[in-house]
Amino acid sequence: MAARARAGRGGGAGAGGRGAARAPRGARAAAAAAKRVCLLPGDGIGPEISAVAVEVLEAAGRLEGAEFAFSEAPVGGAAIDAAGEPLPASTLEACRASDAVLLAAIGGYKWDTLPAKERPERGLLALRAGLDCFANLRPAYVLPQLADASSLKSEVVSGVDIMVVRELVGGIYFGEPRGFGEDAATGARTGFNTMVYTEPEIERIARVAFDIAQKRQGRLVSVDKSNVLEVSQLWREVVSRIGADAGNAGVDLSHMYVDNAAMQLIRNPKQFDTVVTGNIFGDILSDAAAMLTGSIGMLPSASISESGPGVYEPVHGSAPDIAGQDRANPLAMVLSAAMMCRYGLDLPGVADRMEAAVSLVLDQGFRTGDIMQEGKQEVGCKRMGEALLAALEEANVKA
Repeated sequence: MAARARAGRGGGAGAGGRGAARAPRGARAAAAAAKRVCLLPGDGIGPEISAVAVEVLEAAGRLEGAEFAFSEAPVGGAAIDAAGEPLPASTLEACRASDAVLLAAIGGYKWDTLPAKERPERGLLALRAGLDCFANLRPAYVLPQLADASSLKSEVVSGVDIMVVRELVGGIYFGEPRGFGEDAATGARTGFNTMVYTEPEIERIARVAFDIAQKRQGRLVSVDKSNVLEVSQLWREVVSRIGADAGNAGVDLSHMYVDNAAMQLIRNPKQFDTVVTGNIFGDILSDAAAMLTGSIGMLPSASISESGPGVYEPVHGSAPDIAGQDRANPLAMVLSAAMMCRYGLDLPGVADRMEAAVSLVLDQGFRTGDIMQEGKQEVGCKRMGEALLAALEEANVKA
């Protein structure tokens, strides 16, 4: 599997608890072959935050002796405008030919009136399916500089560091049959979907979750609704069986019903370390966990496959209302690029530097509008990018 799970954050200079105080590798060894990255800027603020992320990624790479070869392709609304469909075959092929895919954001008001099957979001679903990105990794961690930004009390959220492992290409979003019908007794119109998982689908997502839990705090909560749903009964059975494997002996596995998990995320989020769950439950819980941090604009995510390239993207949307106004927050996109380096490209040093730069600019008081706090300096997307580049150089000089 191409993914590499990181250890839990434990403080320190960087967002990952590991500062950039290290000698650059470029001075000691020749750079390895350039990593092929397919860039999908997408829609709305996507091109703006992509430009910042690429600059920071290349700068951090130079300090570590790493090189990147970028290709660019349309997806979402941009692809609809250019090619008449949200995921052209040429875009999928470019992604398959890469080592990793860096996606910004898709969608916007312009395409909201299209039929559901033709909207930009269908391009994202097709991309995940086309690359068989079955595991979605959604970290939710509270940076100390932004603990007061959460809607919950800072003593509740300070130190929160959760990784949600969500199965991404199965479950009710993809199950068949689905559609519309008519109730035989009343004649009323009905809508129906099928929630289904096979044992192999559950086994592979469980193995990813156990692997990640081993490299974090060794605690894994599997979330289901097995008191009601047969599909969840199978889920719990299979996850328990994988947990009984000798190689997973160091992981403390527990189970939780999804309704209780939602409540516990708000009541006591620090009890969670790694969470594994199915597609629809993961969709809901990962968004809830994201808001513990105070701003969805700060969080990255990864969607990984067993052997091919993964897709790395910020959690937030395309924000078409501020597109082109230099008001976007590029930090989640930068952290997504760092996640790509750590999980998909085997460049942990580059990831360390990028995360440390994000932490440093926050320490220096720079804030975009969505995370603005009293007494801090509000900046736009481009200025935040410049601050990140300066932070990379500052940390390198100190090293």
